[in-house]
Amino acid sequence: MNMTAPVTTATAEMQETLALLDAQFPESSIDIDGSIVSYRSCGSAVESGRCVVLLHGIGSSAASWLQCALALPKDVRVIAWNAPGYGNSTPLPMTHPAAADYALRLQQLLQALEVSDCLLVGHSLGAIMGSAYMAAGYGRGRVRQLLLLSPAQGYGSEDKRQRGQEMVRQRFDALTTLGLTGMAQKSPERMLSAQAADAARAWVSWNTQSLQPAGYMQAVQMLCNDDIHQHLAVIAGQSALSTVPITMAAAVYCGDADIVTSPQDSRTLAESFQLPFQLIDGAGHACYIEQPEAVAAMLRRHLYQLS
Repeated sequence: MNMTAPVTTATAEMQETLALLDAQFPESSIDIDGSIVSYRSCGSAVESGRCVVLLHGIGSSAASWLQCALALPKDVRVIAWNAPGYGNSTPLPMTHPAAADYALRLQQLLQALEVSDCLLVGHSLGAIMGSAYMAAGYGRGRVRQLLLLSPAQGYGSEDKRQRGQEMVRQRFDALTTLGLTGMAQKSPERMLSAQAADAARAWVSWNTQSLQPAGYMQAVQMLCNDDIHQHLAVIAGQSALSTVPITMAAAVYCGDADIVTSPQDSRTLAESFQLPFQLIDGAGHACYIEQPEAVAAMLRRHLYQLS
Protein backbone atom coordinates (compact mmCIF):
# COMPACT_ATOMS: atom_id res chain seq x y z
CA MET A 1 0.00 0.00 0.00
CA ASN A 2 2.72 2.43 0.96
CA MET A 3 4.65 1.60 -2.23
CA THR A 4 1.76 2.53 -4.50
CA ALA A 5 0.65 5.66 -2.66
CA PRO A 6 3.38 7.99 -4.06
CA VAL A 7 2.62 6.85 -7.62
CA THR A 8 -1.09 7.48 -7.13
CA THR A 9 -0.40 10.92 -5.65
CA ALA A 10 1.97 11.84 -8.46
CA THR A 11 -0.58 10.79 -11.04
CA ALA A 12 -3.29 12.83 -9.35
CA GLU A 13 -1.02 15.88 -9.17
CA MET A 14 -0.14 15.52 -12.84
CA GLN A 15 -3.81 15.26 -13.75
CA GLU A 16 -4.44 18.50 -11.87
CA THR A 17 -1.52 20.17 -13.65
CA LEU A 18 -2.76 19.07 -17.06
CA ALA A 19 -6.26 20.29 -16.24
CA LEU A 20 -4.77 23.65 -15.23
CA LEU A 21 -2.75 23.70 -18.45
CA ASP A 22 -5.83 23.25 -20.63
CA ALA A 23 -7.99 25.66 -18.62
CA GLN A 24 -5.61 28.57 -18.02
CA PHE A 25 -2.82 28.19 -20.58
CA PRO A 26 -4.67 26.72 -23.57
CA GLU A 27 -3.09 25.73 -26.85
CA SER A 28 -4.06 27.46 -30.07
CA SER A 29 -2.74 27.11 -33.58
CA ILE A 30 -2.49 29.15 -36.72
CA ASP A 31 -1.93 28.15 -40.34
CA ILE A 32 0.97 29.98 -41.98
CA ASP A 33 1.30 29.17 -45.66
CA GLY A 34 0.24 25.58 -45.05
CA SER A 35 2.36 25.08 -41.93
CA ILE A 36 0.78 24.91 -38.50
CA VAL A 37 2.33 26.87 -35.64
CA SER A 38 0.89 26.11 -32.22
CA TYR A 39 1.28 28.20 -29.12
CA ARG A 40 -0.10 28.63 -25.62
CA SER A 41 -1.27 31.93 -24.22
CA CYS A 42 -2.82 33.66 -21.25
CA GLY A 43 -3.40 37.20 -20.02
CA SER A 44 -4.42 40.26 -21.96
CA ALA A 45 -2.51 43.39 -22.94
CA VAL A 46 -5.58 45.46 -23.81
CA GLU A 47 -4.98 47.90 -20.95
CA SER A 48 -1.25 47.61 -20.25
CA GLY A 49 0.09 46.97 -23.74
CA ARG A 50 2.68 44.60 -22.24
CA CYS A 51 3.50 41.29 -23.92
CA VAL A 52 5.98 38.48 -23.22
CA VAL A 53 6.97 35.92 -25.85
CA LEU A 54 8.54 32.74 -24.47
CA LEU A 55 10.81 30.39 -26.45
CA HIS A 56 11.41 26.92 -24.97
CA GLY A 57 14.51 24.76 -25.22
CA ILE A 58 15.37 21.55 -27.02
CA GLY A 59 13.78 19.07 -24.61
CA SER A 60 10.67 21.02 -23.80
CA SER A 61 7.60 22.74 -25.23
CA ALA A 62 5.26 25.68 -24.78
CA ALA A 63 3.50 23.79 -21.98
CA SER A 64 6.64 23.85 -19.84
CA TRP A 65 6.13 27.57 -19.18
CA LEU A 66 2.79 26.97 -17.41
CA GLN A 67 3.72 27.87 -13.83
CA CYS A 68 5.89 30.82 -14.85
CA ALA A 69 3.24 32.19 -17.23
CA LEU A 70 0.50 32.02 -14.62
CA ALA A 71 2.72 33.86 -12.14
CA LEU A 72 2.83 36.90 -14.43
CA PRO A 73 0.26 39.70 -14.05
CA LYS A 74 -3.09 39.15 -15.76
CA ASP A 75 -2.67 42.38 -17.72
CA VAL A 76 0.36 40.95 -19.53
CA ARG A 77 -0.22 39.02 -22.73
CA VAL A 78 1.86 35.84 -22.56
CA ILE A 79 2.62 33.83 -25.71
CA ALA A 80 4.69 30.64 -25.55
CA TRP A 81 5.28 29.08 -28.93
CA ASN A 82 5.84 25.47 -29.84
CA ALA A 83 8.87 25.64 -32.09
CA PRO A 84 8.58 23.83 -35.45
CA GLY A 85 8.37 20.09 -34.79
CA TYR A 86 7.19 20.59 -31.20
CA GLY A 87 3.66 20.21 -29.88
CA ASN A 88 1.30 20.52 -32.82
CA SER A 89 3.67 22.72 -34.84
CA THR A 90 4.66 21.50 -38.30
CA PRO A 91 8.37 20.63 -38.58
CA LEU A 92 10.56 22.73 -40.83
CA PRO A 93 10.93 21.37 -44.38
CA MET A 94 14.71 20.91 -44.23
CA THR A 95 16.56 18.11 -42.40
CA HIS A 96 19.29 20.39 -41.09
CA PRO A 97 17.63 23.72 -40.24
CA ALA A 98 19.56 26.73 -39.04
CA ALA A 99 18.51 29.10 -36.28
CA ALA A 100 17.54 31.56 -39.01
CA ASP A 101 14.89 29.11 -40.23
CA TYR A 102 13.30 28.99 -36.78
CA ALA A 103 13.57 32.78 -36.57
CA LEU A 104 11.63 33.21 -39.80
CA ARG A 105 8.82 30.96 -38.56
CA LEU A 106 8.73 32.94 -35.31
CA GLN A 107 8.48 36.18 -37.26
CA GLN A 108 5.56 34.77 -39.24
CA LEU A 109 3.79 33.81 -36.01
CA LEU A 110 4.28 37.18 -34.33
CA GLN A 111 3.11 38.98 -37.45
CA ALA A 112 0.00 36.81 -37.59
CA LEU A 113 -0.71 37.46 -33.89
CA GLU A 114 -0.10 41.19 -34.39
CA VAL A 115 2.55 41.35 -31.68
CA SER A 116 4.09 44.80 -31.95
CA ASP A 117 5.78 45.46 -28.61
CA CYS A 118 7.13 42.59 -26.53
CA LEU A 119 9.77 41.19 -24.24
CA LEU A 120 11.34 38.19 -26.00
CA VAL A 121 12.62 35.46 -23.68
CA GLY A 122 14.69 32.55 -24.93
CA HIS A 123 15.63 29.59 -22.74
CA SER A 124 18.51 27.29 -23.69
CA LEU A 125 18.09 26.50 -27.42
CA GLY A 126 15.39 29.17 -27.46
CA ALA A 127 18.14 31.69 -26.67
CA ILE A 128 19.83 30.85 -29.97
CA MET A 129 16.51 31.18 -31.79
CA GLY A 130 15.80 34.52 -30.12
CA SER A 131 19.27 35.81 -30.93
CA ALA A 132 18.91 34.73 -34.57
CA TYR A 133 15.53 36.47 -34.66
CA MET A 134 17.06 39.75 -33.56
CA ALA A 135 20.12 39.35 -35.80
CA ALA A 136 17.81 38.99 -38.81
CA GLY A 137 16.33 42.39 -37.99
CA TYR A 138 12.85 41.02 -37.29
CA GLY A 139 12.74 42.59 -33.86
CA ARG A 140 12.81 46.21 -35.01
CA GLY A 141 9.59 47.82 -33.89
CA ARG A 142 8.41 44.53 -32.40
CA VAL A 143 10.80 43.50 -29.60
CA ARG A 144 11.83 45.85 -26.80
CA GLN A 145 14.30 43.52 -25.09
CA LEU A 146 15.74 40.04 -25.50
CA LEU A 147 16.47 38.02 -22.38
CA LEU A 148 18.63 34.91 -22.46
CA LEU A 149 17.95 32.26 -19.79
CA SER A 150 20.58 29.53 -19.40
CA PRO A 151 21.55 30.11 -23.03
CA ALA A 152 22.78 27.24 -25.16
CA GLN A 153 25.69 28.51 -27.22
CA GLY A 154 25.75 25.95 -30.01
CA TYR A 155 28.57 23.95 -31.58
CA GLY A 156 28.78 25.66 -34.95
CA SER A 157 32.12 27.38 -34.41
CA GLU A 158 35.21 25.76 -35.93
CA ASP A 159 36.67 24.70 -32.59
CA LYS A 160 33.43 23.01 -31.48
CA ARG A 161 32.30 21.42 -34.74
CA GLN A 162 33.70 17.95 -34.08
CA ARG A 163 32.17 17.91 -30.62
CA GLY A 164 28.88 18.96 -32.19
CA GLN A 165 28.89 16.01 -34.58
CA GLU A 166 29.58 13.67 -31.68
CA MET A 167 26.63 15.16 -29.85
CA VAL A 168 24.34 14.54 -32.83
CA ARG A 169 25.30 10.87 -32.71
CA GLN A 170 24.85 10.70 -28.94
CA ARG A 171 21.41 12.29 -29.07
CA PHE A 172 20.30 10.03 -31.90
CA ASP A 173 21.58 6.95 -30.06
CA ALA A 174 19.76 8.01 -26.88
CA LEU A 175 16.53 8.50 -28.80
CA THR A 176 16.77 5.12 -30.52
CA THR A 177 17.95 3.09 -27.51
CA LEU A 178 16.11 4.75 -24.63
CA GLY A 179 13.13 6.14 -26.49
CA LEU A 180 11.23 9.12 -25.17
CA THR A 181 10.20 7.20 -22.05
CA GLY A 182 13.78 6.43 -21.10
CA MET A 183 14.88 9.97 -21.87
CA ALA A 184 12.04 11.34 -19.76
CA GLN A 185 13.16 9.26 -16.79
CA LYS A 186 16.69 10.64 -17.01
CA SER A 187 15.96 14.26 -17.90
CA PRO A 188 15.27 15.65 -14.38
CA GLU A 189 18.80 14.72 -13.28
CA ARG A 190 20.30 17.10 -15.84
CA MET A 191 17.59 19.72 -15.99
CA LEU A 192 17.05 20.37 -12.28
CA SER A 193 19.04 20.82 -9.11
CA ALA A 194 19.33 18.06 -6.53
CA GLN A 195 16.87 19.97 -4.32
CA ALA A 196 14.12 20.24 -6.93
CA ALA A 197 10.58 19.41 -5.87
CA ASP A 198 8.95 16.21 -7.06
CA ALA A 199 6.37 18.24 -8.99
CA ALA A 200 9.12 19.97 -10.98
CA ARG A 201 10.74 16.62 -11.75
CA ALA A 202 7.45 15.18 -12.93
CA TRP A 203 6.82 18.22 -15.13
CA VAL A 204 10.25 18.00 -16.77
CA SER A 205 9.67 14.30 -17.46
CA TRP A 206 6.21 14.92 -18.89
CA ASN A 207 7.54 17.54 -21.29
CA THR A 208 10.35 15.25 -22.45
CA GLN A 209 7.90 12.39 -22.90
CA SER A 210 5.77 14.66 -25.11
CA LEU A 211 8.53 15.41 -27.63
CA GLN A 212 8.09 14.69 -31.33
CA PRO A 213 11.18 12.69 -32.43
CA ALA A 214 11.47 14.32 -35.86
CA GLY A 215 11.22 17.84 -34.48
CA TYR A 216 13.64 17.01 -31.67
CA MET A 217 16.29 15.72 -34.08
CA GLN A 218 15.89 18.80 -36.29
CA ALA A 219 16.57 20.92 -33.22
CA VAL A 220 19.61 18.79 -32.35
CA GLN A 221 21.00 19.49 -35.82
CA MET A 222 20.47 23.20 -35.30
CA LEU A 223 22.14 23.16 -31.88
CA CYS A 224 25.17 21.34 -33.22
CA ASN A 225 25.62 23.50 -36.32
CA ASP A 226 24.78 27.00 -35.10
CA ASP A 227 26.55 29.50 -32.86
CA ILE A 228 24.90 32.11 -30.64
CA HIS A 229 28.04 34.25 -30.71
CA GLN A 230 27.57 34.96 -34.41
CA HIS A 231 24.04 36.21 -33.88
CA LEU A 232 24.91 38.36 -30.88
CA ALA A 233 27.85 39.84 -32.79
CA VAL A 234 25.50 40.83 -35.61
CA ILE A 235 23.12 42.46 -33.13
CA ALA A 236 25.99 44.33 -31.49
CA GLY A 237 27.20 45.51 -34.89
CA GLN A 238 23.75 46.73 -35.85
CA SER A 239 23.49 48.68 -32.62
CA ALA A 240 26.90 50.30 -33.10
CA LEU A 241 26.21 51.40 -36.68
CA SER A 242 22.60 52.51 -36.41
CA THR A 243 21.42 55.96 -35.41
CA VAL A 244 18.17 54.35 -34.28
CA PRO A 245 18.41 52.25 -31.10
CA ILE A 246 18.33 48.54 -31.92
CA THR A 247 17.49 46.02 -29.24
CA MET A 248 20.47 44.21 -27.77
CA ALA A 249 20.05 41.40 -25.27
CA ALA A 250 19.17 43.06 -21.99
CA ALA A 251 20.65 40.43 -19.75
CA VAL A 252 21.77 36.84 -19.30
CA TYR A 253 20.43 34.69 -16.47
CA CYS A 254 21.42 31.21 -15.34
CA GLY A 255 20.46 28.82 -12.57
CA ASP A 256 23.17 28.60 -9.92
CA ALA A 257 23.01 24.78 -10.11
CA ASP A 258 22.87 24.52 -13.91
CA ILE A 259 25.06 21.65 -15.16
CA VAL A 260 23.97 21.95 -18.81
CA THR A 261 24.82 25.58 -19.57
CA SER A 262 26.99 26.31 -16.57
CA PRO A 263 26.99 29.60 -14.67
CA GLN A 264 30.59 30.18 -15.76
CA ASP A 265 29.79 29.62 -19.43
CA SER A 266 26.78 31.93 -19.20
CA ARG A 267 28.80 34.57 -17.37
CA THR A 268 31.56 34.40 -19.99
CA LEU A 269 29.00 34.83 -22.77
CA ALA A 270 27.52 37.85 -21.02
CA GLU A 271 30.93 39.42 -20.47
CA SER A 272 31.85 38.87 -24.13
CA PHE A 273 29.03 41.19 -25.15
CA GLN A 274 29.07 43.44 -22.06
CA LEU A 275 25.69 42.23 -20.87
CA PRO A 276 24.45 42.14 -17.29
CA PHE A 277 24.56 38.67 -15.75
CA GLN A 278 22.66 37.30 -12.79
CA LEU A 279 22.25 33.91 -11.16
CA ILE A 280 18.87 32.42 -10.28
CA ASP A 281 19.14 30.88 -6.84
CA GLY A 282 18.10 27.29 -6.29
CA ALA A 283 17.71 26.45 -9.95
CA GLY A 284 19.20 24.00 -12.39
CA HIS A 285 19.00 24.32 -16.16
CA ALA A 286 15.20 24.41 -16.31
CA CYS A 287 15.21 27.51 -14.13
CA TYR A 288 11.67 28.64 -14.96
CA ILE A 289 10.27 25.21 -14.03
CA GLU A 290 12.20 24.87 -10.79
CA GLN A 291 11.82 28.53 -9.73
CA PRO A 292 8.80 29.86 -11.66
CA GLU A 293 7.99 32.62 -9.17
CA ALA A 294 11.55 33.95 -9.19
CA VAL A 295 11.74 33.95 -12.98
CA ALA A 296 8.31 35.59 -13.24
CA ALA A 297 9.43 38.28 -10.79
CA MET A 298 12.49 38.92 -12.94
CA LEU A 299 10.33 39.21 -16.06
CA ARG A 300 8.02 41.64 -14.25
CA ARG A 301 11.00 43.85 -13.40
CA HIS A 302 12.04 44.01 -17.04
CA LEU A 303 8.47 44.70 -18.14
CA TYR A 304 8.06 47.57 -15.70
CA GLN A 305 11.41 49.03 -16.75
CA LEU A 306 10.03 49.18 -20.29
CA SER A 307 6.78 50.87 -19.22
